[in-house]
Amino acid sequence: MSGISEERVEKTYARLDASAEKFGYHLSPDTEFVKELVRGLLDNEERYGYWACPCRLADGNKEDDMDIICPCDYRDPDLNDYGACFCALYVTAEVKSGEKELTSIPDRRPPFSERKEKKSQAKDEATADTPSGLAFPVWRCKVCGYLAAREEPPAVCPICKVPKERFERFM
Repeated sequence: MSGISEERVEKTYARLDASAEKFGYHLSPDTEFVKELVRGLLDNEERYGYWACPCRLADGNKEDDMDIICPCDYRDPDLNDYGACFCALYVTAEVKSGEKELTSIPDRRPPFSERKEKKSQAKDEATADTPSGLAFPVWRCKVCGYLAAREEPPAVCPICKVPKERFERFM
């Protein structure tokens, strides 16, 4: 049993839910399931000093775990393809409303050796291809100008809430 107090779980759950909704995301409608995930996030915060995804094995090295610090790098692609992220903390509006049923979600996180190699290659390519040295393309919201450096644009603009189709590749 976790040493995390119920009050802390409740406060964190409320903060996480408000933040998700503010930025165009949704938490799973299964409140008790989400609170168990929150307990896992808080346990990992005590253990490692950061919110490593409770559904994956963290390495305990923040630099190596950056891709799985919640919300993880795989959340948006998982939401786009499956309607939920790997641990089902975040879901789409269709899943939240019951219009779409959850299915099994494969883990996108590559093995450690592949992550290290990809990180090294991305760094080399970024410094060779772009003056800014960014490892990812930059996406710009055509409505409000919000910029996001990632493989794909966000599912929803966190500022003006338009869908990803309103983003353009900026750099």
